[in-house]
Amino acid sequence: MFSGIDEVDWASMEHAYGPADDVPELLRGLASDDPAEREAALDGMYGAVHHQGDVYACTLACIPFLFELVVDPGVQDRGSVVELLTSIGGFDLDEDDEAEIDEDEIEGAANYAMAAAAVTAGAGVFFELIADEDPGVRLAAPLALATLHRHPVRVLALLRERLPVEPDEEVRLALVEAAGRVALRHRPLAGRAAEWLGRLASRAHSPGLRLAALAQLARCSPDGLPGDVVPVVSGLLREMRSTPKEPTAPGGPAVPEGDAARAADEPDAEPADPEPAAPAETGRGEHVVTPTLVGQLRSLSAQENAGSGTPWAADLLRTLHVGLDDRVGDRTALLADQLRSPDRRQRIDAVRMSGGLIRAWRGPYEELVALIGDQLADPEPRLSEAASHVLEELFGLAAPAADALAARLDADPGSWVKTWASGPPGLGSTVKALARLGDARAVPALAAALELEQVAHDVGFAVGHLGAAARPLAGALRRRLAEVELDEGAYDRASPLLAGLTGLRAGEAAPEVLRVLRGAPEYRGEWLRTAALRALGSFGPAAREAVPELRALIRRPGTASATEAAEALFAISGDAEAVLPVLIEGLQSDQVHDRRAAATALGALGPRAAVVAPRLRGLLAHEELWLRVDAAVALWEVTGRPQESTEALLAGWERSRHVRVRVAECVARMGPVPEGSAAAHVLRSELASVRRHNAMDGGYGSHDIHEDEKLLELCRRALRGTGKGTTA
Repeated sequence: MFSGIDEVDWASMEHAYGPADDVPELLRGLASDDPAEREAALDGMYGAVHHQGDVYACTLACIPFLFELVVDPGVQDRGSVVELLTSIGGFDLDEDDEAEIDEDEIEGAANYAMAAAAVTAGAGVFFELIADEDPGVRLAAPLALATLHRHPVRVLALLRERLPVEPDEEVRLALVEAAGRVALRHRPLAGRAAEWLGRLASRAHSPGLRLAALAQLARCSPDGLPGDVVPVVSGLLREMRSTPKEPTAPGGPAVPEGDAARAADEPDAEPADPEPAAPAETGRGEHVVTPTLVGQLRSLSAQENAGSGTPWAADLLRTLHVGLDDRVGDRTALLADQLRSPDRRQRIDAVRMSGGLIRAWRGPYEELVALIGDQLADPEPRLSEAASHVLEELFGLAAPAADALAARLDADPGSWVKTWASGPPGLGSTVKALARLGDARAVPALAAALELEQVAHDVGFAVGHLGAAARPLAGALRRRLAEVELDEGAYDRASPLLAGLTGLRAGEAAPEVLRVLRGAPEYRGEWLRTAALRALGSFGPAAREAVPELRALIRRPGTASATEAAEALFAISGDAEAVLPVLIEGLQSDQVHDRRAAATALGALGPRAAVVAPRLRGLLAHEELWLRVDAAVALWEVTGRPQESTEALLAGWERSRHVRVRVAECVARMGPVPEGSAAAHVLRSELASVRRHNAMDGGYGSHDIHEDEKLLELCRRALRGTGKGTTA
């Protein structure tokens, strides 16, 4: 084995962490009899040689030796090597990607292409591996074939032939998944694959296999799903929970001749494959606990799946949900059924999937949210914590779970504040979820947080969401702010207190805030002054004693602090004449952020700043989108004429989804938009969309749902009174 490995000039190549002269040792480690050494070698391959999916010259040089490993029956854990080869060779570079490659990326793109060609050229070996004695190899081989082999018709035929004789349930599911992958990668075969999947889903197969077929059908041909897909899936899940687990022997016979396979696929024929009684113990090699990333991931997976006879069921359900896509009603009904399951593992998955559904799609979620709230009382910490984290992101949508959140808060005071090994403490998810609802039952938890030696970093934001309900906390906020030492750590200690006082508009705290403003240290002093100025501005006329200090600060025009001080001064005194010159100069700053701040502050002056209309109008053509939007808003506020501002705002709306809330806020304040206008069309189109405007594939922000719900309410408000359907 590994003939010629020492003739390769590994030292001349590099991987993610430097010279690749350690690669031969990693390859030999994959063939070791020691499971810990094999796992460490696999971790090194993923961590350095194929780091985050990258392909280096040394990755290409490994491919022939990896193929030697997968065909040698004496090597253990060959399934992991098959998966590694699939990852190395499975990168698709389509025409759009090729058009976007710049000179610096040419070498990397060439490596991907060469890796795909090299692994695809050897993919024929996976045909033999699909009947290997090692169940782990059989588990990995179908996806490798579906991803890499050049002849998808042969692959699909082989998958269908193998299924009737495969004894291992998890491998059978992999065969079905591979069929779905073939259909997705080779659309002309989608109909043929969907027909087979439909038959598998409707016939007397195991519930797991039928669920797998439905999941892949949803991915590659959702129109082929049965109309009653939700009750069908719910029934399969109940059947899976009630089926006793009886292990079957590992291994399996060779690929059958075509006659037996054809009989299994004939709709009127008797099944040619006796159903395995239950999932088999696959004997996929001894996995030991190691400090490697691969080892940690396996350990976490084992903990997650502990006690579950069908650990793959969650993956099938996730696949099904992805395939159902915008069928929010079906997905909601399915998740509601999962959340009522006696199986805690299934409920944990359902809570997490519910969070993903609500983040991406709009819909009526009252029942689903109430069911998530029910999980808060469960003694299993993973389930209750998953529920509280999802509810934390929902803001107003969490209302059906308010009582459950309050009960959880009363039952577990120890969760009110979370402490970490480093950094400031933070509020627990249950506290934040209840506070974001504006529910006064969160106040005792916030009061307790304010008495800790170190105040939670997010307590001020929670106070802001509670508003008047948190008014009893003003005294504690003032007292703690007065105690803050104005040293290098002042910002971290004072900023949550200032945020809370700002949310309460607690003008009686002006003396404490002024102390911070005057004594802000050099380190993060600018941030601290900004927070203090915002607090003073929120107090309005109640902070009159700050006027002399603010007048002194605006004598340095053109700076960010001068703009912030001018904004606060106007909010307190209403002296437009004093602040106008400062804001006009801020509008000419070299920094876009400062110009945006000045434009926003000028808008607050209203008609008293009408003199700046030409300057604001000139910014409507600026290259920075956010500045254009802020200038358009300010232009309407100072002139009262909506037409030219609306045109600029709608252009920004179409250009970027990120500015839509800001645009909608302005349009809503303008009053009901004219029926039949461009603005009305844009707003109605937004309300008609099922997809959230800020939904992202592969990521999300903690306030995404809140921002999207805010956008919807603003659209309705702007349309109110303009005609039928404004409350859609």
